[in-house]
Amino acid sequence: MDHSADRTTFKRHSSLSTLVAHFFGILAVILMLIWLLHYREGIEYGSDNPLKVLNVHPFLMYCGFLFLVGQAMMTYKTAYASHQVQKMVHGGLHLIGLVLGIVGICAAFRFHDKLNLKDMVSLHSWIGLTTFILLGLQWLLGALTFLAPQSSSGTRTRMMPWHVLGGRALLYMGIVAALTGLMQRATMLGQSTNAESRLINFTGLAILLFGVSVDFSVALGRYN
Repeated sequence: MDHSADRTTFKRHSSLSTLVAHFFGILAVILMLIWLLHYREGIEYGSDNPLKVLNVHPFLMYCGFLFLVGQAMMTYKTAYASHQVQKMVHGGLHLIGLVLGIVGICAAFRFHDKLNLKDMVSLHSWIGLTTFILLGLQWLLGALTFLAPQSSSGTRTRMMPWHVLGGRALLYMGIVAALTGLMQRATMLGQSTNAESRLINFTGLAILLFGVSVDFSVALGRYN
């Protein structure tokens, strides 16, 4: 059996998945910006307009949080550097995504406060906040395991499969949160224009395909 040929095939497919992930990830960013800036009121955290504040939430939760998490997961394919540098970039992108995600979550609570709405009543909010908290814990555990100098190589070896599996599961949870959020917002808008409805649908599809492509890139990359 030609294991070298198999590794070459996996590497080629992994690289293709990484390119596809970048295409759909950037496409989703563009579509979301068109939606929020052209069809909606714009994006401004400190605005007196509650809808502008609300728009900060989907923008930062995808463009700031989920997109960067996906990029962090593909770091070992895209960052041509030493393994130690790749680990730092991987952890750094996750951390930036978490910080931006905190601002995005605060925007949702700020919107609720402005309109005297109850917090945490939708399935989207339950899935989203659970995913965010678990990913924060995943980042903390990963930093202590893979970046801390006192961590042993045996511990890192034992934790690696669980770290990868947890990251992939949380990526899909993040996608579910994003898609349920888009559905919830579309329901709130009611009878929006056909063009806006299609734009929201295409944005959701791009986010879904971004996540699937990231997962394929990570899964296939392990066999390189």
